[in-house]
Amino acid sequence: MSFSSFQFSRTLDATLAREGFVEATPVQRDAIPAAADGRDVLASAQTGSGKTAAFVLPIVHRLMGSDNGRPTRRPRPNHPRALILAPTRELAGQIAEVVGTFTTGTRISHAVIFGGVNKKPQVAALRRGIDIAIATPGRLLDLMQEGAVRLDAVETIVLDEADRMLDMGFIPDVRRIISALPANRQSMFFSATLPNEVKSLAQEMLTDPVRVSVEREASAAPKIDQFLLFVSRQQKRDALRMLLTERRSFRAIVFTRTKYKARDVARHLNKHGITADDLHGNKSQNARQRALKNFHNGDIHVLVATDIASRGIDVEDIDQVINFELPNEPESYVHRIGRTARAGRSGAAFTLCDDSEIKNLRDIQTEIGATIDVMEDHPYHDGEIAASAARATRPAGGNRSGGGNRGGGNGNGRSRNGGRNDRRPSNASGRSDGRGRSGGRSRSGAGDQMRRSASPGRRHD
Repeated sequence: MSFSSFQFSRTLDATLAREGFVEATPVQRDAIPAAADGRDVLASAQTGSGKTAAFVLPIVHRLMGSDNGRPTRRPRPNHPRALILAPTRELAGQIAEVVGTFTTGTRISHAVIFGGVNKKPQVAALRRGIDIAIATPGRLLDLMQEGAVRLDAVETIVLDEADRMLDMGFIPDVRRIISALPANRQSMFFSATLPNEVKSLAQEMLTDPVRVSVEREASAAPKIDQFLLFVSRQQKRDALRMLLTERRSFRAIVFTRTKYKARDVARHLNKHGITADDLHGNKSQNARQRALKNFHNGDIHVLVATDIASRGIDVEDIDQVINFELPNEPESYVHRIGRTARAGRSGAAFTLCDDSEIKNLRDIQTEIGATIDVMEDHPYHDGEIAASAARATRPAGGNRSGGGNRGGGNGNGRSRNGGRNDRRPSNASGRSDGRGRSGGRSRSGAGDQMRRSASPGRRHD
């Protein structure tokens, strides 16, 4: 479906044409017509599916209501007409950029409201009157308590990345915000996954919603080769350096579970001549924006990030994602690797798994419905951990071979001189997938199973 079929105003159609929007992605195709008609929407869509445009375009269309680019009415001071809630400052900033793009040439105003920065400019913007507020829950509640913003004039509310709101403990704040909204409103709800508490919140927010789901398409990221390296915890940092240098990565994201580990890994990489910076919730907003800018400009080649900080990273030419530590939630794995292979490009995702993370690995492979190719010929491959993983995933009475040190040697899959062993790559359940290529790639298996063709059209997500 083309964007011209949505019957937007001439002003908005001209903006879409100028920005190169031609074909809608699945979530845009299914959500935009309902949202433009004022219906409530419940959408399950992964990051990278084009969902930001799926809710921003209908908001702009409804606020304009004509072809002259003017809003249907001026917003009152401190009373925004549309509210978009996002879990992180980075994601709020990304959404604000999309809103800015689609409102170019119109008189529709917007402001982004988040913590970590001086609130005075935000208060001033609200006082002037804005059509669209893009906010994180904490700062918005602060301004509500101070009387700087009132929500009784909100016509449309969007909750973006609701599952991440749940992970970050924002659901009670979100409920307080919703209680301040008028009953007669349009509500749109976007979430990559729908755990029970998120479903309950959706039922409270929405009235007869149009259901949109593109989970199946999004769960298998486009053109991403996925590889698994079993490695001891003590050797992870050295294995990471080798992955970054042997592939000559131009721009890579390394994921950790904690902010402490993100700082530690970034320092280690810089110490060994690999330019890196860390991104996590403890950094000031200015420091986070500086890190993202340097990463985008190529001044640093590696960004070491936690999951909380990762949702606002939208850089199209990331060629490599490395899971230094496996996420606790298997859905986060899909979000992480979706940072590469964007805008039709290919990419690679590597996961370093130590003996304490085998359960996380099992949950991830259950989530994606496939096993991930093991880089058994890599110098840092640990055969003992691979054997433990094979035992953990082997069905009762199954084949007892595979996953261990089949080639002899010291039992950890590494030769004493640091060279590569002549091994066949296996998957995490101990099955052989064929002769490997250099760098640990295999010709078949999950690296191919998890590919899909990119959806047409430009994505703003």
